[in-house]
Amino acid sequence: MRSLLLLLLCLLFLFPVPVAAETVWRWPLDPPPRVLRPFEPPEFRWSPGHRGVDLTAEPAQEVLAAGSGRVHFAGTVAGTPVVSISHGELRTTYLPVESDLARGDPVTIGQVIGTIAADPRHCPDLVCLHWGLRRGPDYLDPLSLLGPIDVRLLPRSR
Repeated sequence: MRSLLLLLLCLLFLFPVPVAAETVWRWPLDPPPRVLRPFEPPEFRWSPGHRGVDLTAEPAQEVLAAGSGRVHFAGTVAGTPVVSISHGELRTTYLPVESDLARGDPVTIGQVIGTIAADPRHCPDLVCLHWGLRRGPDYLDPLSLLGPIDVRLLPRSR
């Protein structure tokens, strides 16, 4: 039994399982933006935290689908325009984004899903895109979809 398990592990190493096309992801903005505020998961679901990342953006900049899927929601929540896209068990969210899409519309990776709304702003002093990721009730870091990325630390403001 042990030798069979070892053989299977060797075969998986030599012949890895191909990754499905649906697992391809991209930045939701072009060119790739700078991260203004990283993902900060809350200690508990009800605790404070930052349940996504804030990305540099320009007013009225086009927002792109980070992956292929279907529109789960497009509308306003508490006065903020939001788009969320279901990708199987994952769901990405984008705000503030004005969009003409409707629930159920199919989207492909890189497709324009809307534009950065002028108001209300998510970031107090800058124009930004808040990009979120969920699996069921759990918030995840959307940057994890992109694989390893270069991180540049900026000096602390004084």
